[in-house]
Amino acid sequence: MFNYKQYKRGYFMPPVECNDWVKKEYVDKAPIWCSVDLRDGNQALIEPMSLAEKLEFYKMLIKVGFKEIEIGFPAASETEYEFCRTLIENNMIPEDVTIQVLTQARPHIIKKTFEAVKGAPRAIIHVYNSTSLAQREQVFAKSKEEIKKIAIEGAKLLKELAEADGGNYLFEYSPESFTGTEPEYALEVCNAVIDQWQPTKDKKCIINLPVTVEMSLPHVYASQVEYMCKNMHNRENVIVSLHPHNDRGTGVADSELGLLAGADRIEGTLFGNGERTGNVDVITLAMNMYSHGVDPKLDLSDMPELAQTYEKLTQMTISDRHPYCGKLVFAAFSGSHQDAISKGMHYRIDHNPDLWTVPYLPINPEDVGRTYDSDVIRINSQSGKGGVAYVLERNFGMLIPKAMREDLGYAVKDVSDNAHKELAPEEVLEIFEKRYKKYTPNFKITEVHFKQEDGIQTAVTIEENGQSLTVNAAGKGRLDAVSNALAKHFNKPCNITVYEEHALKSGSGASAIAYVGIEGDDGKGYFGIGIDHDIIRASIDAVESAMNRSLDK
Repeated sequence: MFNYKQYKRGYFMPPVECNDWVKKEYVDKAPIWCSVDLRDGNQALIEPMSLAEKLEFYKMLIKVGFKEIEIGFPAASETEYEFCRTLIENNMIPEDVTIQVLTQARPHIIKKTFEAVKGAPRAIIHVYNSTSLAQREQVFAKSKEEIKKIAIEGAKLLKELAEADGGNYLFEYSPESFTGTEPEYALEVCNAVIDQWQPTKDKKCIINLPVTVEMSLPHVYASQVEYMCKNMHNRENVIVSLHPHNDRGTGVADSELGLLAGADRIEGTLFGNGERTGNVDVITLAMNMYSHGVDPKLDLSDMPELAQTYEKLTQMTISDRHPYCGKLVFAAFSGSHQDAISKGMHYRIDHNPDLWTVPYLPINPEDVGRTYDSDVIRINSQSGKGGVAYVLERNFGMLIPKAMREDLGYAVKDVSDNAHKELAPEEVLEIFEKRYKKYTPNFKITEVHFKQEDGIQTAVTIEENGQSLTVNAAGKGRLDAVSNALAKHFNKPCNITVYEEHALKSGSGASAIAYVGIEGDDGKGYFGIGIDHDIIRASIDAVESAMNRSLDK
């Protein structure tokens, strides 16, 4: 049933070698962007947008920074026509924005299109006809000359109507199904159209090379584009545009390599919406440039709002793993990833505050409106000690000692594993405090007194099994004296191996937190914390919790 032999490669390589694009490292400047969300994207929806929805989407595109927007196929439906007229008659087209409309190379459709855009301050009339071998043979049953004539006649009519109207019009031509067209023939047709239009420096034309259906690896498309760019008539006055679809899942790669091959312009959609598997995703393409230090000339700084508006208006759903904008694309659950991110964030602060080089994060999530707190390090049963420590530091200002992290990490993993769920930062804090703060199932220290005499002398009152007993001991310092008192009373070691402290809040009412680790008689480490305005009291509470845990093993 899986009959791969029925398929053959339906694309054509250029007649000469075209691989200069290989020598370029990256896309070093933003292309001219043209959003086709309101035409190509809209016609791919199960329920196309209403007039009001299209207007809202149009305003969002302008806010993002698109200077060319294909608003529809006005000869195709009344809604499309009405939308076009609404924008023009209500002066809703900014001075620096050009609307674009699509039309087939058929006289009555072209004439209807000119009626729709009459009065526009500036408009691109985008005319197309299919040129591929498959379309010529199977759909139109026409020769190469007949197909070329359709393109030429359409180009002539555009020029005639524009001159008669006197409006400010630019022309665009697409050899539809370019990827299935012999490159020499596609070039012949495009040059014939260019010869009709005679573009100038002040009034360039656009030749669009659509990946109507992806048929090849991206490097093949790059070679086709380079061939066209090198052999196109009047190239200096022609804007070469790309319109990639995503049938093979390589629409972004097609675009990037096509730009390296000499293209100047990209037609695409937000989040890749479009027919079949979609159009090229402008957001991914633009953010790829951004991650290489190139200004994409689009404002994508509030990705959550863009995504929310898009989903509302199109009724489409953005995948949680969609590059740069999916809900989980910055999330790290893996312990090793979390540890690397945590260390990378600290390294950046200490060494490279002006450069972003954090492992596993190609861009700073904050640049697109995401947060570290809820979007980066997420805690579940796969998480590690570094991630847990990072969550407590980032959300609650707690700097967990390295020696304590493994014990805490396993405790958090166990809870997540048993509950089969992700844990929120507040739940991690709850586990942390329940395990280490005021953990007193065996005894409590109710009172402590110190005096300085041959070091530090202490009297520690211990409440155990409903009875109180005061134990006297000495030490080099206050905490050492308390730990010696506990060791003396329980006849078990209470050697402090870890001690760290820091303020939790600034100001006169600041609290301090102390972390204590002791080595039990089994050689294992046991930990406790204390939080108090008085650091001595916090330290005593911490050693009390650690000793309780040692006794409770």
